[in-house]
Amino acid sequence: MTLGTILLIVLILMLIGGLPTWPHSKNWGYYPSAGFGTVLIVVIILMVLGRI
Repeated sequence: MTLGTILLIVLILMLIGGLPTWPHSKNWGYYPSAGFGTVLIVVIILMVLGRI
């Protein structure tokens, strides 16, 4: 596995974990998952461009 693939898998897991589906995170809104999603998009773009 390359570093980019591992980073992509970790970011996807963080995105899923940041979704407000559990009772303790209902008040957070979508802020954590939106931040992780933005980072995920940047990493995917960098992988497509061959920078990672």
